Amino acid sequence: MQNAPKSAPGTTPTAPTTTPTTAPAAPTTTPATPTTAPTASTPPKKVLVVSAHPEPRSLNGALAGFAVDRLRVAGHEVRVSDLYAMKWKAGLDADDFPDRLPDDRLDVLAGQERATLAGRLTDDVAAEQEKLLWSDALVLQFPMWWFSVPAILKGWIDRVFTNGFAYGPSVPPPYSEGALGGRRALVSVTIGARGTAFSDRGIHGDLGSVLHPVQHGLLWFTGIRPLEPFAVYGTVDLSEERFAAAKEAYARRLDGLFTDEPVPYRSLTGGDYDHDMRLLPGVEEAGTRGLDLHVRPVPPTRA
Repeated sequence: MQNAPKSAPGTTPTAPTTTPTTAPAAPTTTPATPTTAPTASTPPKKVLVVSAHPEPRSLNGALAGFAVDRLRVAGHEVRVSDLYAMKWKAGLDADDFPDRLPDDRLDVLAGQERATLAGRLTDDVAAEQEKLLWSDALVLQFPMWWFSVPAILKGWIDRVFTNGFAYGPSVPPPYSEGALGGRRALVSVTIGARGTAFSDRGIHGDLGSVLHPVQHGLLWFTGIRPLEPFAVYGTVDLSEERFAAAKEAYARRLDGLFTDEPVPYRSLTGGDYDHDMRLLPGVEEAGTRGLDLHVRPVPPTRA
């Protein structure tokens, strides 16, 4: 069972170790009862699961199905956007703006804002925006291809997170509660390479940095609070035993979707940044560098 590269981890590939293939599905089982089922104090929530893999019988397909089942067993309401099954149009183009005149120059930023505020987006985009507004949490399930999301998922982001809906002058500022504030997100990704290659000294860079454009640049930018990502590594030759262990680990993450602490990204409006959106000197802990500058240090817990 796999959905990862043809070159096994540890070999010298002709391309990065995130090149896609498809393979037989991992067997699915009925999820056990979640350990954090909704109670009177934590009522059921609404979750949107977005899946991006062309093969329903792939590992990604199995994980997406497992997530849907687990969340529903927990009492949550779940809706699914299976982008390949939906034949999602990935390319953002002039057809996304029904009111645009044929001879008009296409200005995507302004065109999105006008269409969004006027309620004149295409039906497929409007339907996905409605799902996002309906949801309390978002789960993104995808294979890492070329160190990024599949093109169809990027197209979903480009077309759905429009100016005037997810960002822009007509909505709250970014990197704060934002346009989509009050929601949580869990990124679940499958990776062909071994986990050590995505560690702090790994050749691919640590996973948090690789996924920063999704975690921080998409989710937190729009006010959605992401949890630490969930990853299944070494999917070239994933055994039944490792798949079972991955499901157990994923179950724990899904059970904590509404209780686990999100990544403590700094807020743009919290006093840490200047008018030019640069982090103020001395705000960070000594020795902090790079993208870690934008994560608030978490105080140690007392024993």
